[in-house]
Amino acid sequence: MSTNSLWFIVGATSGFGLEIATQALARGDQVAATSRKATSSDKLRALEAQGALLLDLDATSPDQVLKDAITKTTQHFGRTITYFINAVGYILEGAAEEISAEEGLRSITTNVLAVMNLSRIETEYLRSSRPKSDSGSPPHLGGIANFGSVGSWHGGPAYSHYAAAKWAVSGFTESLFSELESFGIHAIVVEPGYFRTGFLNPGGGNRLFAAKQLDNEYKGTAVETVKQALTSVDNNQPGDVVKGCKVIIDVLTGTGAAEGKKRGMRLILGKDCVKAVREKMARTEKYIQEWEDVITKTDHDDVSA
Repeated sequence: MSTNSLWFIVGATSGFGLEIATQALARGDQVAATSRKATSSDKLRALEAQGALLLDLDATSPDQVLKDAITKTTQHFGRTITYFINAVGYILEGAAEEISAEEGLRSITTNVLAVMNLSRIETEYLRSSRPKSDSGSPPHLGGIANFGSVGSWHGGPAYSHYAAAKWAVSGFTESLFSELESFGIHAIVVEPGYFRTGFLNPGGGNRLFAAKQLDNEYKGTAVETVKQALTSVDNNQPGDVVKGCKVIIDVLTGTGAAEGKKRGMRLILGKDCVKAVREKMARTEKYIQEWEDVITKTDHDDVSA
């Protein structure tokens, strides 16, 4: 059933972005699908045939370029945008020592700063483009979905920069959620586990490798083990992206599986992500119990318990 919504999707060429666009159109909604080379993407032409607007957009572009893409969308469809999906990002694979300063900067620029800039501009648009409610309570203005990961919950060998980026996106979006809730804007960070999206396919643009490889130096270590595991799990991930995107759309729109539920600031997806989160919670609680007598003795003496 259509929610009569307009979706603006950044990073729509593959994975979650492409599938959300596909499902939104199937619901009878309208879609602006963007990526660096959207208009020349064979994958996106099928969306265009169903009425989607294709826009070439680099997520790291200056503010005015990003704002112009939003303006083109509203002018094309003659209406306001309801939901923003920021699905841009890639994994930079390599031990911390292998990553150059330039590679690290590019990773943070795309995976973190671009998402922050997009969210800032999208927030301004949603907050200022909708009429205020006469009832005193804010109307539902729409939402912004950013993508974290199971890597938002734990770091590990060979993906330090990816984990750092995803922690940053989750922390930023949690803050955004609190800032926008009173306006009726739902900001959410989606944290998927391993999903079969092609994300780990070598040469696909979402899995990049450090130029400096220290294979001999890290042979037999956890770095080598994780690199091999990422290759072996590619195309064998447990998560179904079609099912995952159905949940994402339900949560953003408050329909289907999310109807009647209070929507929070995070959406973890997949049994593997639930397992990782529970393990992190257990490790954290164990740490606090073991060290509480030490870490709580750091206040000034004049501070009461």
